[in-house]
Amino acid sequence: MTEIAQTGWFNQKVLFGLGWRGYLRSLMTPWDAVFALILAIGIPVIVYRFAFGLATATNLTQATPWGIWIGIDMLSGIALAAGGFTIAAAVYLLGLEEYHPVVRPAVLTGFLGYLFAVFGLLADLGSPWRLWVPMVYSWGTRSIMFEVAWCVALYSAVLFLEFTPALFEWLGWRKFRAWALRLTTVLTVAGVLLSTLHQSSLGALFLMAEGKLHPLWYSPFIPLFFFVSAVTAGLSMVIVESSLSHRLFGSQASPEQPFDLDRLTVGLSRAAAVVLFAYFFLRLQGLLDSGRFDLLATAYGVWFLFEIAGFILVPSLLFAYGARNGRVRLLRATAAWTVLGVVINRLNVSVIAMSWRITPHYVPSGMEIVTTVTIITTGVLAFRWIVNRMPILHEESTHA
Repeated sequence: MTEIAQTGWFNQKVLFGLGWRGYLRSLMTPWDAVFALILAIGIPVIVYRFAFGLATATNLTQATPWGIWIGIDMLSGIALAAGGFTIAAAVYLLGLEEYHPVVRPAVLTGFLGYLFAVFGLLADLGSPWRLWVPMVYSWGTRSIMFEVAWCVALYSAVLFLEFTPALFEWLGWRKFRAWALRLTTVLTVAGVLLSTLHQSSLGALFLMAEGKLHPLWYSPFIPLFFFVSAVTAGLSMVIVESSLSHRLFGSQASPEQPFDLDRLTVGLSRAAAVVLFAYFFLRLQGLLDSGRFDLLATAYGVWFLFEIAGFILVPSLLFAYGARNGRVRLLRATAAWTVLGVVINRLNVSVIAMSWRITPHYVPSGMEIVTTVTIITTGVLAFRWIVNRMPILHEESTHA
């Protein structure tokens, strides 16, 4: 009797038929050693933060209550997860079926992005165990945070349901998989509605910060800025993620379901070029509306110009040039640069430009940095664990 037959489903589906000893031996790689080191340091730090509170683990104060856990883990994580609703809408609502091969990776990235954004939020809350109170017991229907919290919670549930066809295929639950597929259009519509609401509402949150947020970043259009930039982040993240996934997990793709990833990259880049170009002129409109051209000659002004020129205008032109000339490597590099630009923008709005009048300026503590690295690492490991086991880069032929 073979080892697989002896150990059954768990050994075959989870341990790749290697048994525990063989599976653990397969994890002895340099990258796994790095991941293990990060978790060995990060998990005790996170436990320390929840045991002893924010004051001992962070450099946050009453004057600067938001740091990198909000700027990177929460705001950037949700923006970069926008590829889920963007690609799902393109395929299931607009009928762009050629992008179907990247739907499942995009949805999984979106789901994990929201899940770990919530982990970042929990780390930032003073009393995270009371999160259920304003959402269930004491409704603050006039608070924009209430709307954001419910939209994020509902959309996370929608993303999980959109992910379930792959989960059910892996489990061999064909009837559940068939029912989940019947909900695809409804879930996609719900995802677009909820994403539009909370992506823009996260920006609307900063409308209350007039006088605190630097005038070059503050604008009555900031909800629109957040939504449009989330679309650019989603498109760019799908380009980056699909490139890395097919390079690192290419063995998981099915030769019976071939597709031209370079052609999809060019198509996504065309869309990103158009949206980024529109976003650039929206940001210019925000600058014209503020009338604060005098601040452009300051250090914050130089940083602002670098953000809108270096991370918005230049990538839009590079996307257009690369798509027109079929320069796929350039397109992937530009997508990675755009992802970085969106992270920089969220950090600018929530941290750097928010505390511009406060001295000394906020600098994250070592524990804050370690916690953020640990959360991101855990998200990467979760993505790898799922893609290596479940049909994310392909659909099983018996179910297709």
